[in-house]
Amino acid sequence: MKIGMFTDSYRPYTSGVVRSIETTARKLTEFGHEVYIFAPSYPVYEKESGVFRFPSVRPPIYPEYPIALPFSLHLNNTVKRLDLDVIHVHSPITMGMLGSRCAKRFDIPLVFTYHTMYDEYVHYLPFAQGISRKAILRLSTNFCNGCDLVITPTEVIRQIVAGRIETTVQAIPTGIEIEEFIAPDRLWLRREYGIAADVKILLHLGRLGKEKNVSFLLKAYSAISKKHPDTKLVIVGEGPERKALQEEATQLGLLDVLFTGKLSRRRVVDSFASADLFVFASTTETQGLVLGEAKAAGVPTVAVKALGAAEMVTDGVDGFLTPLSLELFAARVDQLLANDGLRRVMAERALLEAEKISSTTMAQRILLAYEQAARNKKATLTK
Repeated sequence: MKIGMFTDSYRPYTSGVVRSIETTARKLTEFGHEVYIFAPSYPVYEKESGVFRFPSVRPPIYPEYPIALPFSLHLNNTVKRLDLDVIHVHSPITMGMLGSRCAKRFDIPLVFTYHTMYDEYVHYLPFAQGISRKAILRLSTNFCNGCDLVITPTEVIRQIVAGRIETTVQAIPTGIEIEEFIAPDRLWLRREYGIAADVKILLHLGRLGKEKNVSFLLKAYSAISKKHPDTKLVIVGEGPERKALQEEATQLGLLDVLFTGKLSRRRVVDSFASADLFVFASTTETQGLVLGEAKAAGVPTVAVKALGAAEMVTDGVDGFLTPLSLELFAARVDQLLANDGLRRVMAERALLEAEKISSTTMAQRILLAYEQAARNKKATLTK
């Protein structure tokens, strides 16, 4: 098949959505299919074959996330030349709308992955957040109803979305590239940052935005570190909240919390593998790809039970899920820090659970979904 993916974010920007696109495109290409990416340009980016860049502007409220200008004099000719079998859009905003228009213009099946609970991000808007939330929900609902298939990363999100729209909704998680974690450097974090061998590493990895609830982790760690002084919280990632979080850590007296900033993909994998425990408090995830990657590294997780995260961690098997309670979250972390045997058992189970969502398996499911959408589209057009 020939697949066109339209996205509002792509390399060098890093996020779960970008990671999902990279993983899916790579696997589909390995299967012998052709994947073309339509994405924004960035101040600095590497030119890649099969990636079509669009001029973009940097919004003042979120300058690190350029917004593509969805116009091109050559797009129609490009889509005709590529002879796409399916268009897969990854947002309902600028590039998603452009992909939708192309699909309608050329009668190409349109698939949309509902990566994000968009209404949970209105805190980035400076005013009228209540009105904005309603408008965003209406926009995403209307967009979904114009698609041939909507994909969600988890079943819980499928149920939420299916309750709002008329289009068929299918749950297909973003796959984990298990092979990345076959031989990681499990001592890298300790060597790179001088962390002693007897110190247990609590790792959080992700974009540092308000929706990730990292402030909750700092507060929980304030209690945890008093009971377990032989621990270190390592926070990997970059984002608009980094400075505020560093200031909060200082105010809490957590002077040894390590903020690494953005790391290369290789070092991200090594960071997962170096950790003793993964901690996660976001309540807005449609999947929480990092939770699957922690499992692939053989690291148990303590996470707040919410939306997609509730499906990515099997409570009591490969980690613990807790309510949004500092006391209960800290208690579960304490339980695993105090019981090396339990932590090792959960680490082994995490590896087994990760196999269930391998990138190969998930890409095969997406391919089947494409093929079904194409058959349905053809049947509709021939009526």
